[in-house]
Amino acid sequence: MIADKKEFYGGFGLLVGFFVVLAILFSPVFEGKNALNYLDSLYNTISKGSAYYIPKLKKEVADFKAEPVSITITMKDQQQAEKTALLFTKSGASTEVSESGIKISGDFNKILENCLEDADNMFNNNGAIVAEKYGYPEKEVLFNWWSAIKVMDKAFGKQNKFKEMKLINSISKKGVECSYNYYKIVPQKITEKLGIVVFSLVFYVVYTMWYGFAILFMFEGWGLKLSH
Repeated sequence: MIADKKEFYGGFGLLVGFFVVLAILFSPVFEGKNALNYLDSLYNTISKGSAYYIPKLKKEVADFKAEPVSITITMKDQQQAEKTALLFTKSGASTEVSESGIKISGDFNKILENCLEDADNMFNNNGAIVAEKYGYPEKEVLFNWWSAIKVMDKAFGKQNKFKEMKLINSISKKGVECSYNYYKIVPQKITEKLGIVVFSLVFYVVYTMWYGFAILFMFEGWGLKLSH
């Protein structure tokens, strides 16, 4: 038995409306995307504008006093090792590939400068420059930089070169990873989309409460009450 039909059907109407709106949100009506993909793309374009750390990283590298590096790193396989060796060769270092291992000797600063140059081009969506430079896809280039830095970090740890470890970790996270994740995304200022951003945040709160009140009214109309 329904104790309060008006409240119950009012809640039911809210619930139906909630799912109608949900169906619209999952339809490709927002510039050919559903609402989730559209907002994800929007917030990526906005966040990219505030994630450009490369100029600061370049200054840190320029100010860093490092000794010539002599290190051996091991990649996943010989093919990756050969492609990764190109990154260091283009940095002015000498390399020697043996199966999946790469013996590297060169100027540490120049290696990092070259890495940041590639990351900078990728961040600014100039991937063709990077691909032409090494002769294989630009995203694979950045992945190989990321993989090489990860292995170099462990090697430097064994040599107790903690300052070098800190610097390359910063370059990996704020330079290489950012550039890889934001590649081909066109940055926008939040002021350009302020209306949509504010609406999406307000709508999220209202839409969440909408569902909650629909359930509340239905249960109360049904005769279920919370008591202490």
